[in-house]
Amino acid sequence: MKKNFINFPTILILLNILIIKSVNGQTVSDMNQLKINNDSGTDQYYCTQDETEVLESVEHFLFAAGNYNLEAMARMMTDHANVGSVRLKDGESVITTMTIQNYFDDVKKRTTRPYFEPVKEYTIHLNDDHMAFVRADATLYAFGVPKSHNMDYFTLMKDGESWKFISLSYSATPIPEDEKIFDLNMFGKNYAQAWCSQKPEFVSLFFAEDGSLSVNDGKPAVGRNEISKVAESFMTAFPDIIVSMDSLVTTPKGTEFHWTFTGTNTGPNGTGKKVRISGIELWQFDDNGLIKESKGRFDTEEYKKQVKYGVEN
Repeated sequence: MKKNFINFPTILILLNILIIKSVNGQTVSDMNQLKINNDSGTDQYYCTQDETEVLESVEHFLFAAGNYNLEAMARMMTDHANVGSVRLKDGESVITTMTIQNYFDDVKKRTTRPYFEPVKEYTIHLNDDHMAFVRADATLYAFGVPKSHNMDYFTLMKDGESWKFISLSYSATPIPEDEKIFDLNMFGKNYAQAWCSQKPEFVSLFFAEDGSLSVNDGKPAVGRNEISKVAESFMTAFPDIIVSMDSLVTTPKGTEFHWTFTGTNTGPNGTGKKVRISGIELWQFDDNGLIKESKGRFDTEEYKKQVKYGVEN
């Protein structure tokens, strides 16, 4: 079976497709570095519509899984989907299998923390455009630190116009201690993903316990409980909130986290208008790689205008 690696121009085309079709451009993988293998059997790789939709579904799933968004994950599953895993513990493999519902029930019983799992290489096999088998070579990060090298395997079937998962399995190999190096870029992307979680406590976990967050020179929210309240106010006002990381810039004053926020003001007493606004947080880190201080700012007048009148697209 011949495997063909996607070339760079095609990667850019695929990136554009995924940004248009996915959750407001939210993907966990760096599409500019991604390798994709398929079964085309031709010298020139092409990305079919079904392959694009399958990739979109997997990226959407990884995004929801990193936020433990069980409702979103459930919508992507068949009723009797199953989950399997192989983990190394004390030098031995531990195998676990369960139904997706058992997995959801187990998650609800434990304390969860956000994670970020970008894929560096996909292999896709399609069977008559009705069933897809996907292998994803990924690294799992927590707060910017790589924790495990994961090989994820997904089986999907076409259900009407959408692809649904019927099986999920993965192996997780711990990253050696000397390779657990803080990655600022992964920290920023995971932080943005947490803002999309509807779990304000996930946002505050990126801050030191005595960390602070201020917005437009307002009174700082100090401590994780108060920071959670700030995040909750935005999540409540905009239930479909999406925060994207635009860039990270290191300056003598600290690290600038440039972001774009989109959402619809459908919370209590909301106007129902769509908002899209960009801004910056200036970060100072503590010795543990968590945010000690964040000073955020955005155009307040433009924000108020959009809440009242909305923004197109």
